[in-house]
Amino acid sequence: MSVKPYALATAIWTALVATPAAAQTSDASPAALVASCAGKDGWSDPAPPARIFGNVYQVGTCGIVALLITSDEGHVLIDAATDKAAPGIARNIEALGFRLRDVKVMLNGHEHLDHAGGFAAMQRLTGARLLARAPAKAALESGKASADDPQIGLNDPFPGARVDGIVADRQVVRVGPIVLTAHATPGHTPGSTSWSWRSCDRSRCRNMVYADSISALSHDNYRFSDHPAYVAAYRAGLDRIAGLNCDILITPHPGASNLYDRLIGKAPLVDRRACAAYAKGGRERLSARLAREGAK
Repeated sequence: MSVKPYALATAIWTALVATPAAAQTSDASPAALVASCAGKDGWSDPAPPARIFGNVYQVGTCGIVALLITSDEGHVLIDAATDKAAPGIARNIEALGFRLRDVKVMLNGHEHLDHAGGFAAMQRLTGARLLARAPAKAALESGKASADDPQIGLNDPFPGARVDGIVADRQVVRVGPIVLTAHATPGHTPGSTSWSWRSCDRSRCRNMVYADSISALSHDNYRFSDHPAYVAAYRAGLDRIAGLNCDILITPHPGASNLYDRLIGKAPLVDRRACAAYAKGGRERLSARLAREGAK
């Protein structure tokens, strides 16, 4: 039986995306992760790795997601928790049977200690290139919040990491068959960025979204209502998250998307309304914050 060229190409593409990039030495059990993190959600609390779907793994801590997306042509790491957590992230990657040097690109959700503190250490361990949107660059490299970050002064500094490239809104980042799209979602920080891509588990494919934090937190002296352009960009980012093609939602703090319950079947892992609901909650909290400021 002959195989048409386009059919063969489709089959090869599906195999590249769906096939694990290495034999695992860990069972990557979500149940083990949830059991290990019972009663713990600290930024640096160590946790075992867990497979979320297809080639996507949580390799972070009990309280912070560090997301590993794998392929035979290299891997992507989104966020790296704290500097203290970096050795555990490295161990988790190796426990899954992957090599640290095969992590080719690191991407950022937002430029705070709890998500970016481990980048410098992971950069040394992997040699990976760190990519980020322009508003996050100075903070990632200095380890200090930028002057226009609503939370400036609230978070401790962290080891700065070299930013090797700037990505624009809706820019595509490729590592072999992994294709991610950046989405500017400022608000929580000026450089907040969400990411979307497609992952497959054999014949099942899902639209994945790593939606960045959207809470309207700030230093006591900061008023969002004094920064209308920032608020407008904040709302535009929430609209962008709501409009994404979203089967599986993942957030930097697992509790923000009920990730651990979803991984063990206490709630649906796949929910096409999850991104819209997540954005709706962000809009409501931002509106409540603005209303409180108006009352004052």
